[in-house]
Amino acid sequence: MGKVYLVGAGPGDPDLMTLRAVRMLGEANAVVYDRLVSPEILSMAPKGAAMVPVGKAPKSHTVPQDQINEILAARALAGETVVRLKGGDPMIFGRGSEEAAYLEALGINVEYAPGITAAQGMAAATGVPLTHRGLATGVRFITGHLAADKTLDLNWKSLADIDTTLVVYMGASNISEIALQLIRAGLPASLPVLAVSNATTPRETRVLSQLGQIGVDTQAHALRTPVLFVIGRVASLYQNTALQHIPCLSEAMAGE
Repeated sequence: MGKVYLVGAGPGDPDLMTLRAVRMLGEANAVVYDRLVSPEILSMAPKGAAMVPVGKAPKSHTVPQDQINEILAARALAGETVVRLKGGDPMIFGRGSEEAAYLEALGINVEYAPGITAAQGMAAATGVPLTHRGLATGVRFITGHLAADKTLDLNWKSLADIDTTLVVYMGASNISEIALQLIRAGLPASLPVLAVSNATTPRETRVLSQLGQIGVDTQAHALRTPVLFVIGRVASLYQNTALQHIPCLSEAMAGE
């Protein structure tokens, strides 16, 4: 009997992986990875390990979740050490608990390596805090996309709290609707929004906008997924509004 490691790869920069995640990845006979895992991290897999892509894109689930579960189980039952490599943290919008439940029901040992979630990586890369005295007393992570492309029916009134930072994951295709619903629920159209594409990687780009304009700006700049949206007064602390290449953390350290 093999085992499965549910490993959070973090937001993309290899420097932001935990020591536990690096150790587990180094033990892999097979790496079953998501689309959002950066190529820099994939290159850290052991030579000879089977690399199994199972990534999902919007409206394109080439490998359904049931099949992913079966792939993990089959390899573990064959005696392999399987690393299920996920962007960010496997327990935040990562379906890690669903996969663990399936595997454990078959008697397969599952261990976790938490990862820095994209919101935390974004905060470190941009200098925009998720909470700040006088600007935000709390933070909420929400998904901007539901399974099977269901209509977003969130509690907009609850989310429209001027004292709370909202971080929207997987919301690029629905950000116009999200912004409209939040404005209708009471947030000002002038509220700052920072959109960050491919946070912490060499491909990172940033756009500072406002809630009433973010949908237009996202389309105008053709931001590549994954895009994280930080909605709230904390985004006003971001100083550089230009759309540009931003060195990842490891590049910045190398230049010092």
